[in-house]
Amino acid sequence: MPERVPAPPRDLFALAPLVFATLAFIVLFAQPARLLVADWWSDPDAGHGLLLAPLAVWLGWRAGVGEPHPNRLIGVVLLLSAVLVRYLSGLAAELFTMRGSMLVAAAGLVIYFLGVRQLVRWWLPATLLALSIPIPDVLTGTLALPLQLKASQWGAAVLATRHVPVELSGNIIRLPGRELFVTEACSGLRSLTALLALGVLVGGLWLRHPASRALLIALAIPVAMLVNAFRVFLTGFLVYTVDPAFGEGFMHLSEGWLLFVIAFVILGGFTWVVSQVEGRWMRQAPGA
Repeated sequence: MPERVPAPPRDLFALAPLVFATLAFIVLFAQPARLLVADWWSDPDAGHGLLLAPLAVWLGWRAGVGEPHPNRLIGVVLLLSAVLVRYLSGLAAELFTMRGSMLVAAAGLVIYFLGVRQLVRWWLPATLLALSIPIPDVLTGTLALPLQLKASQWGAAVLATRHVPVELSGNIIRLPGRELFVTEACSGLRSLTALLALGVLVGGLWLRHPASRALLIALAIPVAMLVNAFRVFLTGFLVYTVDPAFGEGFMHLSEGWLLFVIAFVILGGFTWVVSQVEGRWMRQAPGA
């Protein structure tokens, strides 16, 4: 009689839906994922994704997987919604919603197989992944112009306090024999996006209370605006008093990097102070 072939382990059958869903996710979202990585590599405004995405994966791995509590209904609803948005955004060639649907589908898979609690457990890497998606050009243009004008106004005002002859016209700062253009690249939107991501990361790692984290993220906005206005002032002051070369090229770029580091140090100092306050409050709390 022919030998009896042993039945496959039941664990393999249990893994089949997960394997199938993963393969379907890869096939469906391969194009938006590839275009997203290409933007990270080539677009300076999206370059922070090269850091945030691997960091999010590492943080998710470090957080681990908790006790599974699958929620099939919510998972299926999210997956179907993501597939529909992926299809419609693909027809319209709209990259932002296409990339957003990829994150919604990933959240749907997590909830379907592991539950809502697991998604909450992975809130920090999920937020970093969301922040790694570049802002659409329409929104960038809408946000950049007010930031340009505000940085120009504040920078010109500080220049006037230093007795520098200055005339402001929109985003153009006129100095004797020289004009400075506060362009979209100098609006501070890029540094604001990076500081918000850093605020989420630092708050998630070192702060314990959601209110403290929200306060840190909110602080990133005025810090980014003030530091960028100071950059405009510093550029104008150095152009007027030292050398016009400070308004362009390597020197101008170096000023931006230096002031971004200063902004990050400010956020780090605030985080340290709040963490100390949280530690004292927890030690003094009843039952601590």
